[in-house]
Amino acid sequence: MQTTEFVLTDGERALLPSDEDVAGYARHGWYLSKKLLTDDEVDTLLAASERFYAGQRGRRLPKRPSTLAYWEPENGPVQRHNDYIHYESDEIGAILRKPLIGAVAARLAGAREIRIFQSTLIYKPPRLDEPTNLVPWHFDKHYWQSSTSQKMLTAFIPFHDCGEEMGTITMVDGSNTWQEIGGDDSTTRHFAHRGWAELEELLKQNAAFNNAEIVKLPMTIPKGHMSFHHCRTYHGSGANRADRPRRAISLHLQDGDNRYRRFTRSDGSVVAYNHDHFVRRTATGEPDYADPEFCPTIWHA
Repeated sequence: MQTTEFVLTDGERALLPSDEDVAGYARHGWYLSKKLLTDDEVDTLLAASERFYAGQRGRRLPKRPSTLAYWEPENGPVQRHNDYIHYESDEIGAILRKPLIGAVAARLAGAREIRIFQSTLIYKPPRLDEPTNLVPWHFDKHYWQSSTSQKMLTAFIPFHDCGEEMGTITMVDGSNTWQEIGGDDSTTRHFAHRGWAELEELLKQNAAFNNAEIVKLPMTIPKGHMSFHHCRTYHGSGANRADRPRRAISLHLQDGDNRYRRFTRSDGSVVAYNHDHFVRRTATGEPDYADPEFCPTIWHA
C-alpha cells in the first residue's frame, strides 16, 4: 500500500489552474499548464529516454500483449511508441509521479485522487515522408471502454519547446462536450489499426451532428509546460517538419473513482485493455486499476 504524503510548496500551489482555467477546460476540453517541470527534470527525462532506447530497464513488463505499443531498434526509423514507460524506467517514473502533475489533473477533473493509468514514451522523427508520424483524429475514451470513469485525462509532456512545426498535439476545440454518433464497436480499435480518411470522416459526422465547427488548435508548449486534455476531446498530430525529433511522453491519468467494468461488443467479445494482462485482481476477480505497481497514486487531497 502506498504511504506517500502528497504536499505542495507555496510555489507549486501558485502553479495550479485557477477557477477560470478549470471552467475553460470544461468548455474547451484542454488546458495548457504553467511550468510544472524544471529544466533539469525535463533534461533528465530526455537523457533517461536515450538510455531506455539503448536497452536500459529498471524492470521489464512480465509479458507483451499483442496490442502493446513497444518500439525496438529493428522496427526502424518510424514514430516510436513505448507503453508503460513509468513502469520500466525508474528515472522517468519518478518524475511522472511528481505530485504537482497529479494536483493539476485533480483540479481539472474535479477529483480528490489521481492515479497514473498508462504512459507512453514517444519519438517522432523529423521525416515528412513517414506515415506513422501522422496521428489521426480520435479521443482516448474510445480505447478505455473497460474503465467506468468519464473524468480521465491525458498530460502531453514534450522534452523541449514544442510547436506546430514539430507536429505538436492538436486539439479539436470543445469536442469534449459533443454528443457522439458512429460510436459503434469499431471505435474500440486503436487509431493505428484504422485509416486516416475513416477517422477524418467520423470527426466530420460528429461535428455536423452537434452543429459544431471543427476548430483545430495546435498546442504551443514551452519546455517544462504540458498540455492536458479530456478523455473525450478529439486530438491528433501532423508531420514533424523540424530538423530534430519531437520527443515527449503521453501520460494518461485516472481519477480515484475509476474502476474496471466488463464491456462487451455486439459480437459477444469482451474489450480488454493491456492492464488486464498485468494488474492484480480484486476480491471479485476483476482487474484492479488501482494496482500501485502499474497504476500508482500521484495525488490525494
